[in-house]
Amino acid sequence: MSEVTDDIEWRISNEPVPYAEALSFMEQRAAAIREGATSECIWLLEHPPLFTAGTSADPAELFNPQDLPVFEAGRGGRYTYHGPGQRVGYVMLDLEKRGKDIRCFVHSLEGWMIDTLAELGVSAHRADGRIGIWVGEGRDEAKIGALGVRVKRWVTLHGFALNVAPDLSNFSGIVPCGIAEYGVTSLAELGKQMPMTGVDAALKRSFLPFLKALGGSCKES
Repeated sequence: MSEVTDDIEWRISNEPVPYAEALSFMEQRAAAIREGATSECIWLLEHPPLFTAGTSADPAELFNPQDLPVFEAGRGGRYTYHGPGQRVGYVMLDLEKRGKDIRCFVHSLEGWMIDTLAELGVSAHRADGRIGIWVGEGRDEAKIGALGVRVKRWVTLHGFALNVAPDLSNFSGIVPCGIAEYGVTSLAELGKQMPMTGVDAALKRSFLPFLKALGGSCKES
């Protein structure tokens, strides 16, 4: 796929990346971006099956009957699951030159996910009082995407996770993002079978509107 913008590196990993390796890369890359030593970066990947704990994680929301690894993520939010069949996007951008507005960044990141899903033929939305990206209505409403970010010296780390075709039973090991009242779904469960390359292409097609939204007049999410 062609690059969307010359000054942002796009990395795509075709094999699952160990979580500790991804954390180390993000920390080093964010520091280098802050020092002006390298470019901003979008990294699309998958992880082996694992749980991550955000800074607001409640141990009572972790059941983990399969004894999957649990990692302290350092991002905002609570517990989430990562695993094969889920497209994780790590977003390392310099907000010092893109508006210095964390709320706008989060709102725009949600918009990027919603626009990407629209490209894939799925209508998704934000939900008042509930973090994440949702599909359906009423009893059928379910979460299809999660996000959790950290901003260090105005450089962003972490990002989003979009459920393409993961093993949804693994989500039963936690209360996903602290929300027990609603289920979790995926593109595959919605009848949208597609390769990860198709998801990546949709993310790229929706990227420039996301980038342009940063520093603009964002409504709070």
